[in-house]
Amino acid sequence: MITRLDDGMAQYQLVVGEHRIDLNSLIGKPLSLQFSGNINCQECGKKTKKSYSQGFCYPCMTKLAKCDMCIMKPETCHFDQGTCREPEWAEQHCMVDHYVYLANTTAIKVGITRHSQIPTRWIDQGANQALPIFKVNTRLQSGLVETALAEFIADKTNWRNMLKGKAAPIDLKQKALELIPLIEQKLAHLKLTYGEDAIVQLDQDVVDIDYPVNEYPTKISSFNFDKNPLVSGTLMGIKGQYLYFDTGVINIRKFTSYQVTASF
Repeated sequence: MITRLDDGMAQYQLVVGEHRIDLNSLIGKPLSLQFSGNINCQECGKKTKKSYSQGFCYPCMTKLAKCDMCIMKPETCHFDQGTCREPEWAEQHCMVDHYVYLANTTAIKVGITRHSQIPTRWIDQGANQALPIFKVNTRLQSGLVETALAEFIADKTNWRNMLKGKAAPIDLKQKALELIPLIEQKLAHLKLTYGEDAIVQLDQDVVDIDYPVNEYPTKISSFNFDKNPLVSGTLMGIKGQYLYFDTGVINIRKFTSYQVTASF
């Protein structure tokens, strides 16, 4: 789904073929998604029996830098070792400014994102609040700072709890003041390694995000196109990359590259 933040409210468009469907306007209305059984790799376009790394065929998954393990664990970046799968791609996507942030999904967590992915990354995670606390020069450096903070707070979202309601407000600025001194020694070491200007502490405002949800589920029942090709019901809301139906929820990102017909 394509997302944007408009006056504090997350706006969603569902990409189906060449069409973009405005999902916010469909809240409270019937919606059906029918999977044709065909999956085409989002990189090469070839038909694949199974989707790897959210939308790729197996050969592309094994050769693309965007599918390497270091994307999930940036602290394991091996660009400087000369073993990056696609050095030119990495120059554009990894060797650029990244932000380390605190977010409130169901509880406080730490995360990282490229400068170009703010606030998209936060919306995709279903965060109700987010606060950038560091700006760094590369993805590797962001991963190292995130790892340091992850010793004290979570670095993953409890997706089931996130789907069940709006997170209670957290004073993210106060949390940042409490957390940053805990990693001062590691920050000093990183600056000695990468340069004093490699990591810059920020003083920004908290970003608040609301989601178009009429009713949150009390019990999570997930749809899976691989088991049932038809997802149908009344669209009750959208949060993160999930569509809420009165009959269950579906993680749309999980089924990237699946050929689907939408009816509403």
